[in-house]
Amino acid sequence: MAKRPAPERAGDGRAIRAAAVAALARRDHLAAELLELLQSRGFDPLATAAVIAELLCERLLDDARVVERFVAYRAQRGQGPLRIAMDLRSRGASPALIDAAIEAAADWGAVAREVRRRKFGAAPPESWPERARQSRFLQYRGFSSDHIRAATGAEFELD
Repeated sequence: MAKRPAPERAGDGRAIRAAAVAALARRDHLAAELLELLQSRGFDPLATAAVIAELLCERLLDDARVVERFVAYRAQRGQGPLRIAMDLRSRGASPALIDAAIEAAADWGAVAREVRRRKFGAAPPESWPERARQSRFLQYRGFSSDHIRAATGAEFELD
């Protein structure tokens, strides 16, 4: 656990910036995440917000870049757009950035088919119980019903 700064350094911009850069050296953070992290370490909220604004202006902190990388990494791991969006919202990303990154990231139908193929094999499900099982798996991974239908071969029967 990180040490709390001395009370006289809690509002020191250089100390806040050093802690922020050290956190960014370990991994990318969203601005909201970094603000919360620094405040939890005992830094002054107003001074921390000012340092975050400086880092954003210098493009050392870039929410769009973080969201794009997050979406690409999670898509590569086989997660769907709904789950990825939920995770990003919980981290404080803006809905506009999430939507743009998910729209540009991948062919989600192809990702769903590949995830289904890796887990269950190349053959499509033969029975409704097996199709339901595979659909639940894909739903848990965060794919929409359209992607699931395309991946499992479940088509609507029009009468």
